[in-house]
Amino acid sequence: MSEFTKPIEDLGKEAFEYVDLKVDALKLQTARGLSMTLSKFVYLLLVLFVAFVILTSLAIAGILWIGELIGSYAGGALLVGGFFLAVLLVLYLLRNRLFRDTFVPMATRIFFDDES
Repeated sequence: MSEFTKPIEDLGKEAFEYVDLKVDALKLQTARGLSMTLSKFVYLLLVLFVAFVILTSLAIAGILWIGELIGSYAGGALLVGGFFLAVLLVLYLLRNRLFRDTFVPMATRIFFDDES
């Protein structure tokens, strides 16, 4: 009878090993997906930070330049602020077309593309 139960015991051990291997594969796949998503997110934050620094530098340069031209730095600041307010208004008016139709599919490709 031990010869009959021996293959069943081996089958049970192999089944447990298979399940352990599947769990390990799932852990590796999850870790890979999380690390890819995190790296893309950090890259996006870095790009946004650099863009913010550049935009701030350009705004300050614009304030100084326009202030020099019109003789009032406060006036230059108001003009640059008005420019940014106009850009914000345009972005607000185009928010659905710009963000929902453009950026959402792009972000979906960036964060959920498995081929990267």
